[in-house]
Amino acid sequence: MPAKDRSFHFISGLPRSGSTLTAAILRQNPRFSANMSSPIAGLFDGMIAQVSAGTELSAMVSQDQRARLLRGLFESYYAEQSEPVIFDTNRAWTTKLPALMQVFPEAKVICLVRDVSWIMDSMERQFRQNPFEHTLLFNSQGERSTVYTRLEALAGAARLVGFPWHALREACYSEFANRIIIVEYDLITHRPKDVFQLLYEFLGEEHFEHDFSAVDYDAPSFDAQLGLEGLHKVHSEVAPRPRKTILPPDLFKRFENMAFWRDLPDSAAFKITAASDDKPQDTPL
Repeated sequence: MPAKDRSFHFISGLPRSGSTLTAAILRQNPRFSANMSSPIAGLFDGMIAQVSAGTELSAMVSQDQRARLLRGLFESYYAEQSEPVIFDTNRAWTTKLPALMQVFPEAKVICLVRDVSWIMDSMERQFRQNPFEHTLLFNSQGERSTVYTRLEALAGAARLVGFPWHALREACYSEFANRIIIVEYDLITHRPKDVFQLLYEFLGEEHFEHDFSAVDYDAPSFDAQLGLEGLHKVHSEVAPRPRKTILPPDLFKRFENMAFWRDLPDSAAFKITAASDDKPQDTPL
């Protein structure tokens, strides 16, 4: 099906916050195509760079041509997909909203979030579960040497956790904030049916009855490239799985107050977040 005959939406947000789980649930709907992170965001940025000021091609490619070229990336990449609604996943999409919304004026962005302390806990667990690998998440022996250096590296403004955290915060106060819906991972695991009903309303899609006890997704070959086995494997049943943190108390405390999305004054972003009584709040859909 040509991309021009499809609807495109996007999945973004923070790592280890349920983006793969959300895609795995959405793809149960036969109208939807959803997957883990695709390479399109990188190609999208690369194409813009090729025609930007300072290159030989900048004066040869009009704004309309640039938009067509960028949309053509999606048309080519998804040419073999038959579903009428495509969800493309990448944490970088929240940094591309001005261009993205010109290419796809009706697009919406689902942004998954989670307490940063638990994101760090999850990343550290993945590292310790692969003790015979020097994962590519870290650039040197110094970075990977202790839990303190590992988390310090991940929190960097251009790194795995710090970059999408800053990008999402920027997007929440952008002129396209009303195209964003923030969804907390813990609320998906506690009340998946309620969350996805709200998501469908936000997307303007007809409701579909998902089976939250039979979710299936894994990407072992991709995870092996990173040296982190099981990074994208999801549990078949959507349910809360409480645990104690493995982080030192001072590190856990350092990251536990970074959930800026629970207090977004003057932001037009929609939210499905957990209140103190574990009910969805701030969802004016």
